[in-house]
Amino acid sequence: MDLLEAYRRSLAEFIDRVDQIEPGQWSDPTPCQDWDVRTLVNHVVSEDRWSVPLLAGRTIDEVGDRFDGDQLGADPIAAAREAAAQAEIAATHPGTIDRTVHLSGGDSPAAEYLQQLLAEHLIHGWDVAVAIGADPRFDPDAVHAAARWFTDRIDDYQRDNLVQTGVRVPNDADEQDHLLAAFGRDPDWAPSD
Repeated sequence: MDLLEAYRRSLAEFIDRVDQIEPGQWSDPTPCQDWDVRTLVNHVVSEDRWSVPLLAGRTIDEVGDRFDGDQLGADPIAAAREAAAQAEIAATHPGTIDRTVHLSGGDSPAAEYLQQLLAEHLIHGWDVAVAIGADPRFDPDAVHAAARWFTDRIDDYQRDNLVQTGVRVPNDADEQDHLLAAFGRDPDWAPSD
């Protein structure tokens, strides 16, 4: 599966889980400590909104603070759908994948940035799914693409404290559970009663 198709699927998987959030679930806890469902979805929507100008070649300074704060408004599901649709258009625009993106950590190939976003949508989509009791299984091809990419970056993410360490899964666990563990998630996480 090519990167753009895997990215598209990760967006669709995330939005599928957001579509299932019931009105009373927005304040439910998630596997992201200190983040409820709304805060987590707002984080991803903010990332999606950031991706549009960044993939168009803008710098962090040019974008400024316009995506700070609440990005969900009164209709969070509609906001998430709209942000994902715009992000997909930006990512799939001809030539985008060959550009350089100006990130806070320095310049990066757009393909690398899209890999990061692919993983972000899958991992946080899983966070939403388990928080609200939805199906936590994701497209295995998208999971494989994210896992293949992340294998060479685990040490960097751990060193920079971007993921928690110490989560173990059995050797015979499936690829999604191994990916979740690599990102510091317990695949058996469930909300406490």
